[in-house]
Amino acid sequence: MQRHAVTAVLAATALLLTAGCSSGDGGGGSPPGASGSAPPGRSPSGGAESPSGRATDAPPPAKGSVDVVRTVAEGLDSPWGLAPIPGGGGLLVSSRDEATITLVDTESGRLTELGEVPGVSPAGEGGLMGLALSPDFASDSMVYAYFTSAGDNRIVRMLYDPDKPAGQQLGAPDTVFRGIPKGFIHNGGRIAFGPDKMLYVGTGESGDTGLSQQRDSLGGKILRMTPEGEPAPGNPFPDSTVYSLGHRNVQGLAWDREQRLFAAEFGQDTWDELNAIEPGANYGWPEVEGEADEGTFQNPLAQWSTDDASPSGIAFAQGSIWMAGLGGERLWRIPLDGTEASADPQSFLEGEYGRLRTVVAADDGRLWLVTSETDGRGSPEDGDDRILELEVS
Repeated sequence: MQRHAVTAVLAATALLLTAGCSSGDGGGGSPPGASGSAPPGRSPSGGAESPSGRATDAPPPAKGSVDVVRTVAEGLDSPWGLAPIPGGGGLLVSSRDEATITLVDTESGRLTELGEVPGVSPAGEGGLMGLALSPDFASDSMVYAYFTSAGDNRIVRMLYDPDKPAGQQLGAPDTVFRGIPKGFIHNGGRIAFGPDKMLYVGTGESGDTGLSQQRDSLGGKILRMTPEGEPAPGNPFPDSTVYSLGHRNVQGLAWDREQRLFAAEFGQDTWDELNAIEPGANYGWPEVEGEADEGTFQNPLAQWSTDDASPSGIAFAQGSIWMAGLGGERLWRIPLDGTEASADPQSFLEGEYGRLRTVVAADDGRLWLVTSETDGRGSPEDGDDRILELEVS
């Protein structure tokens, strides 16, 4: 496998008809507003309404481009979550298997370990996964993390103090939310604060497929909660953090500029999905995988053969959703027109950097991309794993 920095413009169509077991996390068949606000909404006509009240932007061009500007950092061990510090303060990256959080200096590439998160129990697809910064990070310096403990998946928050010595810059974890089902597989793990300052959480069904359709289970869901872990105001089900259900293993969450939520999830053997998320909607797993000919379940806005995607992180930039593929070892661009794809998905970087775990948008419209060759399912080479800076259109 060749992996070197290139300017890649590799067009490919999605919706391929070939199927196969995915090699991404959870992708293959299972082995034996402000605090207190409602979720982002829609105009009375059903279309999206921008915060300014202006019409939505025109769809992006059908064909885009990706330029790998540089390798920001290398030598990372099982990197998973990524959180840019506002104002150019660097990138925080989690190590799934080492249970550490490291600061990456984006200018020099220097790595500074902030500390190890206590209570993490790495095994299989579990460990220290998603990271998110408090919406009030400038004043409270709180870092949120999703991890697998001995008994469940949970979310904690920790004070980040850069003035303390390296290795001691994380405060004691305060558990915000617990009780998410854990398993050797399908632990979800992505967390992100939405434009409403609520915390959104992608979970997996932990290998117990029936949990996805059980509304009182936290497995196979997208959750929405306050920064303190309480059900968020405006949630679709009373006194519940459940925001949507019928998911298999959600590891990608992103909003477009109109505050619409999108999520990526692993299929089993046939179809991976990118979904436009509606509060209270059911996305079908395990009754259906991919598109279905019935009105009970929401259809994905795009789907892929599991060999071509096994999607993990997603980001919104330049009018498109960008989706990192593990088993597919490529970056997908899905140009949007509202909550629909305006053109066929397009792939980039195929086979150049191996498995791709996380993609995050920078303030200037560029992307940070994290590889995942040291997670036990890749073929690591010298320098793996890496964070890349991409310029995209």
